[in-house]
Amino acid sequence: MSLFAIADTHLSLGTDKPMDIFKGWSDYVERLEKNWRLLVKEDDTVVIAGDISWAMKLEECEKDFTFLENLPGKKIILKGNHDYWWATKKKMDEYIEKMGFKTLNILFNNSYSCGDFALCGTRGWCLEPESEEDTKVLNRELGRLKTSIDCAKKLDCKEMVAFFHYPPVFGDKECTPIIDLLIENGIKKCYYGHLHGSMAKRYAVNGIYRDIEFRLISCDNINFTPFLVR
Repeated sequence: MSLFAIADTHLSLGTDKPMDIFKGWSDYVERLEKNWRLLVKEDDTVVIAGDISWAMKLEECEKDFTFLENLPGKKIILKGNHDYWWATKKKMDEYIEKMGFKTLNILFNNSYSCGDFALCGTRGWCLEPESEEDTKVLNRELGRLKTSIDCAKKLDCKEMVAFFHYPPVFGDKECTPIIDLLIENGIKKCYYGHLHGSMAKRYAVNGIYRDIEFRLISCDNINFTPFLVR
């Protein structure tokens, strides 16, 4: 049983929002499916860290969710900044059950176990709040992260792993409240998405920062191939 991670699948099978117009994204759905099937087995788990689908409403996610459902493994999904379809966990769970999806799971104020790992996380937010509204959103995300970590602590696992959509650190800047919360709870591995292109490759943190191992897992930065965590 292996654990993989990836972010920013940006699926648009049910909407007219092709990513192929961007450099490096040609035939990305086919490439993602091929690479996924080569690596991931049915008893594996894949965390998808946000920007799952370009759908605007939950009901418009059917084709994108069906695509993910038909791929091997258990999928754990968290929110990205472009997941406008995101709703309450209750509504999303009800939709998943109604549609008969068996392998899709929502990470939102909760946690999951995968072997020795307890998986926690949240969307995250900007590194340095520039407005009162930014501060409110960040505080809300911190609350969700703490709730997720508290749930993870109750699982019979040896180590917690954190997942975000927004990067907790970028270049020489960090989201200190999030980093501090990870350190306080002994979290040593952190995976995130959101960043694309040359700026991401230049400033994204892939390595040890404040004793935490960070890794950028946005699709185009890992060649549309699920990244092996364990």
